[in-house]
Amino acid sequence: MTMTKKDLQDELKASMLARDELKTSVLRMVLSAINYYEIQKGGAGYEANEKDVMVIIQKEAKQHNDSIEQFKNAGRKDLVDKESKELEILKQYMPTQMNEEEIKKLVEETISQTGAKSIQDMGKVIGALMSKLKGKANGSLVSKIVKDSLT
Repeated sequence: MTMTKKDLQDELKASMLARDELKTSVLRMVLSAINYYEIQKGGAGYEANEKDVMVIIQKEAKQHNDSIEQFKNAGRKDLVDKESKELEILKQYMPTQMNEEEIKKLVEETISQTGAKSIQDMGKVIGALMSKLKGKANGSLVSKIVKDSLT
């Protein structure tokens, strides 16, 4: 699912009318990140495209995943629950994620295409993979699968 900034603004309006506080909060956070990104890229004249929006949503999801891990380690179940609910909302706006089997198959294909033989070739394999997987797989999972495949 590709989203534009306008689509997200429309979703925000709908969630406000539905009085869905959590979704409203998450969408405001994403729109704020998009606005910040636009300012970084060129100010008032720059408009984030669909690809930019996807990257921003993925970045927010990664931050939520990191926060969940930290809160779990700190024993803060209340914050883990909150971050998890927000992450579920973010996932609605992300492309469908590939499962581990699909990633393994693509890793094997890429290893044979690049001629990688050892762990020293890991960077070459990941570089080739990430362009194919952009937004469709968790980077740390891909890295782990590549590492396991090359050892």
